[in-house]
Amino acid sequence: MTYKEEFIKFMSDSGVLTFGDFTLKSGRKAPYFINAGKYMTGGQIAKLGGFYADCINEHGFEADMLFGPAYKGISLAVSAVTSLYTKYGKDLYYCFDRKEVKDHGEGGMFVGKQPENGERVIIIEDVMTSGKALREVLPKLQGAADVKIEAMIITVDRMEKGLNSDLSAVQEVYRDFGVKVYSIVTIKDIIEAIENGVIEGKEYLQAMKDYRKEYGVD
Repeated sequence: MTYKEEFIKFMSDSGVLTFGDFTLKSGRKAPYFINAGKYMTGGQIAKLGGFYADCINEHGFEADMLFGPAYKGISLAVSAVTSLYTKYGKDLYYCFDRKEVKDHGEGGMFVGKQPENGERVIIIEDVMTSGKALREVLPKLQGAADVKIEAMIITVDRMEKGLNSDLSAVQEVYRDFGVKVYSIVTIKDIIEAIENGVIEGKEYLQAMKDYRKEYGVD
């Protein structure tokens, strides 16, 4: 299997990717649901970091630092930066932000490597619904130093138009900030994995395709 197929199977085996009849936060009725909160063990987070590393390596990004937005992005960035070193011999810095500036001890907004002018940064997140995390951390990073955001990596691109736009959240982020968002897999990869028998769920294939037809973007 490709690393993308392995990741889809990993999501399914972990209970992160499920099929059925779900009402999303947007109010839409979807035949699938992705719950990243199901990653709960050391083994799972270690494997997840490996898939981020695979994605980064596949695209050939040159970066100095992985940044994980608090709070969910913290463990993801630490796991990904560890996997980049163990799998590909790339020893990058990592950093994450505090929700509130620390006013004692060493102080500051960031934990880990402090951003410096000229550094190339990859932001690590789980999923993107509205781009809120990026909108919050980008001013922090760019206010601290003249860094270059090479990319943002997420697990799954739903490739779904927003409630008030014909663009997806990924497309809106690029339009608004010029930051390209890459995903380990897309919903099209998941549909293809079902078709090829990588995971179960063929009874939901038509519903998946119908949902894509109504709400999907490319």
